[in-house]
Amino acid sequence: MIKIICVGKIKEKYLRDAIIDYMKRLSKYHKVEIVELEDSTISEEKNRILKCINNKDYVITLDIEGTMLSSIELADKLNKMFINNSNICFVIGGSCGLDKAVKDRANYSLSFSKLTFPHQLFRVILLEQIYRSFKILNNETYHK
Repeated sequence: MIKIICVGKIKEKYLRDAIIDYMKRLSKYHKVEIVELEDSTISEEKNRILKCINNKDYVITLDIEGTMLSSIELADKLNKMFINNSNICFVIGGSCGLDKAVKDRANYSLSFSKLTFPHQLFRVILLEQIYRSFKILNNETYHK
């Protein structure tokens, strides 16, 4: 299973619609769950995030300091992760970022850019890249 832990609510309808669309597309390939946590202090967010992570989860934090990969490299990385891990957990922090304890729990830190994205929009970007990864792994056409 893929679990995406996100801090903050999606307020804009167009973003909710995009998330629903990608969740539907992804259901063809894998079970994906989104866990939405309330915005709070970074310390309270840390506690809520860590409660959502199981001991056996392979945790990937989304962090500007993380490793940048191409879409093909991300697909390959996910493919290799699923060989030894049945659960992959992505963590998207809130507007204050992620607490050190969450970063320390991560098995891998991933960056999509040196740019900072709104966490609501980033949820859509992450879902699209996961979907793209499955298209790549299944040798299916998808726009470049």
